[in-house]
Amino acid sequence: MSLKCGIVGLPNVGKSTLFNCISSAKAQSANFPFCTIEPNLGSTNVPDRRLDVLSEICKPQRTIPATVDIVDIAGLVRGASRGEGLGNQFLANIRECDAILHVLRCFDDGNVVHVDGSVDPVRDKEVVDLELQIKDLETVEARFAKAEKAGKAGDKDAKRLADLLARYREALTQGKSCRSVALLNDEEAALAHDLFLLTNKPVMYVCNVDDASAANGNKYVEAVREAVKDENAEILIIAAKTESEIAEIEEFEDRQMFLQEMGLEESGVVRLIQGAYKLLGLQTFFTAGADECRAWTIHRGDKAPKAAGVIHSDFEKGFIRAEVIKYEDFVSLKSESACRSAGKLATEGKEYVVQDGDIMHFLFNV
Repeated sequence: MSLKCGIVGLPNVGKSTLFNCISSAKAQSANFPFCTIEPNLGSTNVPDRRLDVLSEICKPQRTIPATVDIVDIAGLVRGASRGEGLGNQFLANIRECDAILHVLRCFDDGNVVHVDGSVDPVRDKEVVDLELQIKDLETVEARFAKAEKAGKAGDKDAKRLADLLARYREALTQGKSCRSVALLNDEEAALAHDLFLLTNKPVMYVCNVDDASAANGNKYVEAVREAVKDENAEILIIAAKTESEIAEIEEFEDRQMFLQEMGLEESGVVRLIQGAYKLLGLQTFFTAGADECRAWTIHRGDKAPKAAGVIHSDFEKGFIRAEVIKYEDFVSLKSESACRSAGKLATEGKEYVVQDGDIMHFLFNV
């Protein structure tokens, strides 16, 4: 499922360090602006304790987790919408991503230069937002005149598009992102998707802090919380430099001891990967047996035939029905046969909406 989260932010805020923590690929990380020029693409496993539990029960020959793609994009500076710095490339790379992880520097360190000379995550956020909003306004203005003209001539689809574009234009001219505009129905949601607006992409603000602030944040994090309180966005706190050191520790027990010393129950990287998966609108269903336990990725709201097609296109084409066991029932009863005997195996048809954590077996005919 080729959906990608893009890591964005100003130069030198910790994007590449964070990318190195979460990705199987390794990006260059250094103390100077534009260290990243070409976008780095990496794929990482999505941590899921449920898959571990299923493997403990089934003892399969192999266990395969879900994955998510992360892109480390070149840093942005003021004037990117006019081509300053690596602006045009930066904006094009964001357009190719499905969601945004916006990294904000929330730590003081005189040894790490800041492109604007001082630490102010809210200002940094506004710099990135403004450049994306300017580019979106260009897109909206270019589409609006044509849609409005066609709408006045009687084209109902064009009229609906023009109405939506007008609301986007109003928001953008007020310094708001397109994601702040409420969509009225599924039809508008489809129109919005086809516009590929940069500020309409779902976003998570990643506050990169020092060790002392990893558990509870700091004054910079609180300033970010206040700045984004009216946005439909999540905030995640992470100490990227320390997380990169933890990632190098091989023994699980040693990693956990390191985290406990920081006052954390789990790695910030785990929370970030899971957050990116959720941000992309993804969820997981499982197949479980002696040969393989596997986590499969689908969109939230997908129906059973679509889920079957993730395994193989023939499964979707020839879909007959799905046998579904709830994760909690499988863990309680320990096997498919026990679930069947206890009446905990349901037979579902083409209209069944797959739920996160379902354990599924598909019957098909081609």
